[in-house]
Amino acid sequence: MKDVRVRFAPSPTGALHIGGVRTALYNFLLARQQGGTMILRIEDTDQNRYVPGAEAYIMDSLAWAGIQIDEGVREGGPFGPYRQSERKEIYSQYAQQLLQSGHAYYAFDTEADLEALRERQKAAGSDQQQYSSATRMTMRNSLTLSAEETKKRIDTGHPYVIRFKIPENETVALHDLIRGEVSVQTAQLDDKVLMKSDGMPTYHLANVVDDYLMKISHVIRGEEWLPSAPLHVLLYKAFGWEKGMPQFAHLPLLLKPDGNGKLSKRDADRMGFPIFPLNWTDPNTGEKSTGYKESGYLPEALINFLAFLGWNPGTEQEIFSMDELIRAFSIERIGKAGAKFDIQKAQWYNQQYLRTKSNAELASHLLSQLKKENIYCSQDKAEKICAVMKERITFPQDLWEQGKFFFIAPESFDEGVVSKKWNDDAVKVISAYRDAVENLSTFDATIAKETLENVTASLQIGTGKILQSLRVALSGLGGGPDLMMIMEIIGKEEVVSRLTFALSNLKIKVG
Repeated sequence: MKDVRVRFAPSPTGALHIGGVRTALYNFLLARQQGGTMILRIEDTDQNRYVPGAEAYIMDSLAWAGIQIDEGVREGGPFGPYRQSERKEIYSQYAQQLLQSGHAYYAFDTEADLEALRERQKAAGSDQQQYSSATRMTMRNSLTLSAEETKKRIDTGHPYVIRFKIPENETVALHDLIRGEVSVQTAQLDDKVLMKSDGMPTYHLANVVDDYLMKISHVIRGEEWLPSAPLHVLLYKAFGWEKGMPQFAHLPLLLKPDGNGKLSKRDADRMGFPIFPLNWTDPNTGEKSTGYKESGYLPEALINFLAFLGWNPGTEQEIFSMDELIRAFSIERIGKAGAKFDIQKAQWYNQQYLRTKSNAELASHLLSQLKKENIYCSQDKAEKICAVMKERITFPQDLWEQGKFFFIAPESFDEGVVSKKWNDDAVKVISAYRDAVENLSTFDATIAKETLENVTASLQIGTGKILQSLRVALSGLGGGPDLMMIMEIIGKEEVVSRLTFALSNLKIKVG
């Protein structure tokens, strides 16, 4: 097997879609597993759609996700430049080679000529309106014009493109590592433009030339490129590069959560989840989009989730570190069917990974949030809060959002609990408990529990009957982490203060 060299080749036309991150991930997993090379190539030949900042965004997103690049714009490498706009002369050279071998031709057709062609085809009842072997001889190109006229037009600056000359009456076959054998009749293919009138190559020419020159062994890309694969095979043959042709693997689509159609940014926005890895502000419209990072997703959780969108290990195991994914990954276990983008599953992964974090790691998230709120908290207290909260949170910011009561005494109380549980028994116990706590010389969760049990026993009221009332008096909430640990963390004086406030402000509802 030749050296594994794979490439992720995005266009800097905006933020990197989460589907692109999955494509990059699968390339990376194969490269690392086989001891190969991961290349990032920026395909910026469409200068009209180039978006400032998008290139850096792509690189920063991959770095955050833990997808390491071996060769690329930032890293350099022996096959550079890795930005296609800097390889213009290379593509021009290979386009000339195709012209000289008769596999390509100059086309001088205007937009009006092309529109007229489409109208003629529609009028003839054709299903395909395309510039192809069936129509090329009716158009204005170097196949229908004399060599002198062709040269004259080029010399005088007449706009032209270079088109690939699709062979007539051939079957193009390729083996896709995911989909098996794929074959297409050349009559179904059109003479694609290889070089545009601005002198820049199209994706078709540029990616084939680059993949060959960069010795790419596997092209792992989205399903949307499958219809173009036969053309790319024909280009390899036209260049005489069959032996250097990479293996192809076209990944299944990412579908909406309900499985109906391809996942789009509009779908994600409507359902309230990110579609981009990092925050992105569109420089053209000013529209801001929140990323997975800023939404509180851990990169390792997101990577684990994305790996399973189309691939499975063939076992019951669901939690995989990057190293474990590298060992387990195989293209053969990628399915053909589209994968539903289940955001609840992504959240589940985030929960699992958060639970594995040390209290110290989680405390750094909490302390960062508290700093923004101008609230002081010691490292020890922050770690205690994280210890009792980590099983209950989905995102790091939940430590603050769900744990505000550790720092801010409640001024309002869960109405549902109050209306059902705040009664004479609750008031008796909580009043006596407050007094008992106030007289304690030491205080922690164990002592808090023993003291409560002593008070309820002396009043002959079951502890379970008043626990929710005690919780709501201390936190304002009807549910939460271990109540005794809450009391230990907020401390004796704060317990007494909060219970006093609740006793003064909560009234027993009669009837």
